[in-house]
Amino acid sequence: MEKQMKRALPPLLIVDDERNMRISLQTVLSDEGYEVIAEASAEDAYKTLENKEVFMIITDARLGGMSGYDFLRSVKQRWQDIPVLMITGYATPKLAVDAIKCGAVDYLAKPFAPEELIHSIKRCAELHLLRQENLTLKKASTEQFTLSHIIGDHPSMAELRSLIETVAPTDATVLILGESGTGKELIAGAIHSLSRRKAANYVRINCAAIPETLLESELFGHEKGSFTGALKRKIGRVEEADGGTIFLDEIGDMSRPLQAKLLRFLEDGTFTRIGGNEELQVNVRLVAATNRDIVEAIRQESFREDLFHRLNVVQFCPPPLRERGGDVMLLAQFFLRQFAASLNKTIEGFSEAAEQKLTRHHWPGNVRELRNAIERAVILERGKWISPENLPSFQIESRLRKDTINYLSFDSYEEILEDCERNMLLNALELCDYSLPKTAECLKITEALLKKKAQKLNLIVGSMGSGGRAAR
Repeated sequence: MEKQMKRALPPLLIVDDERNMRISLQTVLSDEGYEVIAEASAEDAYKTLENKEVFMIITDARLGGMSGYDFLRSVKQRWQDIPVLMITGYATPKLAVDAIKCGAVDYLAKPFAPEELIHSIKRCAELHLLRQENLTLKKASTEQFTLSHIIGDHPSMAELRSLIETVAPTDATVLILGESGTGKELIAGAIHSLSRRKAANYVRINCAAIPETLLESELFGHEKGSFTGALKRKIGRVEEADGGTIFLDEIGDMSRPLQAKLLRFLEDGTFTRIGGNEELQVNVRLVAATNRDIVEAIRQESFREDLFHRLNVVQFCPPPLRERGGDVMLLAQFFLRQFAASLNKTIEGFSEAAEQKLTRHHWPGNVRELRNAIERAVILERGKWISPENLPSFQIESRLRKDTINYLSFDSYEEILEDCERNMLLNALELCDYSLPKTAECLKITEALLKKKAQKLNLIVGSMGSGGRAAR
């Protein structure tokens, strides 16, 4: 084992009531580069464990006072992850089996070769470092989802962050509804990172990315031989998430038969692996999300209404970017700093023309589309200010505008017509690069009539000539 690896380890604990054995082990292991703490009794060792971290324990089976076996049992009840190696001068197969049953990671009979002991210690050290690395990676994966990453000054975003802080510490099931690219995954991750389960696993599954025939196996696992290609038992993602959170993205794409099994799982956390008979149970918090119109999916009977009600304990609806006003430039500046730093470029900001192009666009792809647009601009830009030429043309994106109308949100038929006209004019203006003459020609009306309609619908900010600026 390399010295560098040993320096990263906490001490190991030796428990032996024979002084010469303690000294001998301490000398051998110190020469190997390990930091060693030696105690003469299980009672003293227990006190040490309460105050210091150790990466493993080496204990004699026979001790004065509490026996090595009783010590092993008590350690495993409180510090189950600490590996314990048991040594004895009275080795029998039964004692070895008893030690392993009590939780010992290995069992050595005296006299043993130092190489045997060092090999066992090395395996325990590697296990400790692997666990530490896993904890570090888990912490890093959780830290990327924090409230600080949910950026926006719009009141709707402040309300969203406040709701996350309120709901996260509970175990309530969460349903996130919103368009693609609005940050549903960020919300789910922030809920986990602020919850009591943050130290446990956070498992994510995109239901639309996994074939329907494999999704059940991915979720609940399968037994060996349960179907063609099932060569060994597979642990499902719900088992991986035990004690933590599971995020099911695009749950609206899940088949109805699997929805029924998920509904049962949500009742009490019980499930059965494919091909298995044993009923298993886990304790997980479920967060689900979809960009589908869930009400329409229920009406078309592609999504179970009872599952919707079971999921819909707390509902989040992140707003589309087009409804967030000045957040467009706030997010654009954030992405600019991020990509400029990663690409080692010195870019100070956006030119006025580039800012106009960004604020005029309808952003059908929401924050994800904006992020991609800024990344492209930073890659292409050679100056200190982002120019409009290095931003996408948005011609194809403009044709993807989401103008779905919720008629129930209007007070009158006239308001519905006004909203339709506003959307039509915005779409035409965007396609014609906000040129009034071109837009009027496209709509086959006079420029004066277009300007009158735009002013009536509050689409004018200042004056709009051959390429002005519109806002909703």
